[in-house]
Amino acid sequence: MQSSKAASLRRQRFDEYVAVYHQDMYRYAAWLSRDRSIAEDVVQEALMRAWKSLDALRDEAAAKQWLLTIVRRENARYFERKRLETVDIDNLTASQAALLAEQPDEELDHMRQAIYELDDDYREPLVLQVLMGYSTNEIAEQMGLKQGAVLTRLHRARAKLKEQMAKP
Repeated sequence: MQSSKAASLRRQRFDEYVAVYHQDMYRYAAWLSRDRSIAEDVVQEALMRAWKSLDALRDEAAAKQWLLTIVRRENARYFERKRLETVDIDNLTASQAALLAEQPDEELDHMRQAIYELDDDYREPLVLQVLMGYSTNEIAEQMGLKQGAVLTRLHRARAKLKEQMAKP
């Protein structure tokens, strides 16, 4: 009887983490992978890995960082084991081709592209700070860096973005 109660509490604890942090995990994975469908796969794998190692999480306050670290590692694993498919645009169906013809927001696309083109060392701390709301101390802890290194990377990331956005 005790083990079913423990299993129920474990499941409830996991469900609470998922409810609170799933969106953050997905947003982070999307920025790391630069692809929404890959991000979904990465988050799914990260959640499975988190479930299996839930007992390793001792500090409830560290749950978000713990989950995002799992996402970062799963993203790396994904690209180690997957070979991404390419699509021949000459063979698209009419509806697929129509999607290519949509008028995008050029300024937003330019900003996204500039962020995607940043080296991982600069993009990751920028995404963690701007999109995820992490402090430089939290970023340093998550990335295994000193706070000064994070500040330097953030400064360089912003300078590179500013430079890229100034280009026509």
